[in-house]
Amino acid sequence: MSLTEQVIALIFSFIYGGVLSVLYNFNYNLLFYKNIVVKIIFNILFVLDLVLLYFLVMRRINNAIIHPYFYIFIILGFFSAFDITKRFRKILKMPPLKKKPKKGDQKCKK
Repeated sequence: MSLTEQVIALIFSFIYGGVLSVLYNFNYNLLFYKNIVVKIIFNILFVLDLVLLYFLVMRRINNAIIHPYFYIFIILGFFSAFDITKRFRKILKMPPLKKKPKKGDQKCKK
């Protein structure tokens, strides 16, 4: 692997970490749906799609040779964009779910 391929792969890994942070925060909002089947399907598809996307691009860049420092750059990109994506989470916030009160939670009126 040449030096230019490594630099391009490092830059892509860092940017991918930021994109992963944005998509993670969006997926966090989807975790509050009532239906557990929807939660499981969304999470499995989320993980599979993002892993497949990363490996397809890395295959294009350097024949899918993954070194440990690529993972380090993904983590650095994720945490550098995490504060920004917290703001996105507030903007994209799903409406709150209406919970049914439990018997013990209701206050008795006299």
